[in-house]
Amino acid sequence: MSEQKSAFIAIVGRANVGKSSILNKILGQKVAIVSSKPQTTRNRIIGVHTNGDVQIVFIDTPGLHKPHNSLGEYMVRSVKESVGGVDACLLVAECDRLPGDTEKQFMERFKAQKIPAILALNKIDKLSDKTMLMEKIAAYSSECDFEDIVPVSAQTGSGIKDLIGVLEKRASEGIHFFDDDALTDQPDRIFAGEIVREKILRLTDKEIPHGVAVVVEKFKQRDKSDIIDIDATIYCEKQSHKGIIIGKKGDMLKKIGTYARQDMERFFDCKVNLNLWVKVKENWRDREDLLRTLGFDSSDFD
Repeated sequence: MSEQKSAFIAIVGRANVGKSSILNKILGQKVAIVSSKPQTTRNRIIGVHTNGDVQIVFIDTPGLHKPHNSLGEYMVRSVKESVGGVDACLLVAECDRLPGDTEKQFMERFKAQKIPAILALNKIDKLSDKTMLMEKIAAYSSECDFEDIVPVSAQTGSGIKDLIGVLEKRASEGIHFFDDDALTDQPDRIFAGEIVREKILRLTDKEIPHGVAVVVEKFKQRDKSDIIDIDATIYCEKQSHKGIIIGKKGDMLKKIGTYARQDMERFFDCKVNLNLWVKVKENWRDREDLLRTLGFDSSDFD
């Protein structure tokens, strides 16, 4: 009988480089929301990949950025705390860009804390001149002694299997911390709320900034039934944003609900009855009392 192995890997990088997309591709299932807008991920999301005796626990962090409000400060602290206490860090960067200030910050932290690091150069499907890739690999190698550098595409899945193999090498003998069929530690109601938020970000595009939060008020499976009733409230910062989210004759809210329900039904593998409401809470991202109410860890604001 072979010994169980496990490793904790923090996924870090600039905002909007594809960290959550890579995590979802590795797991073969969506556990982190994805949007073309930066700073989509707000919390440390744990994803679990188990392959036989090897279990990798991923911590997907918000993108490192300059904070402009209390929510932003919370997100930056979340990133910095995640880097410590892991077996390795997976730095995700874009393959067509040289290391910037954010990447250099992470690499300095890896060296200072002597954290093993792997570099994933993402979006190789968009690289027309492959010789540019070698230039970027050389630039990163001169800044940090990475354990491995793996070119990948979260969009097509190219290189993902190689990346998993590299990450599994970081596992050492030890128990599995999650059930072998687990995908995430996120409570179902939190995951449901994140799905709704993703649909808002995608469907409203540039019309709605990041001043949107979703709180699931009810998540209950009907007795002797495979139907889950979910009630969720969407909070936005302005009355004009509320109008955009609801749309003409409620069309946008209906579309958000339809797409969110379809994703939920695929994930929970049952029928979902989803009800959505929209409310305005001005400047909620700068109000610590509201951030606590909306589910952000209160200890990060003390």
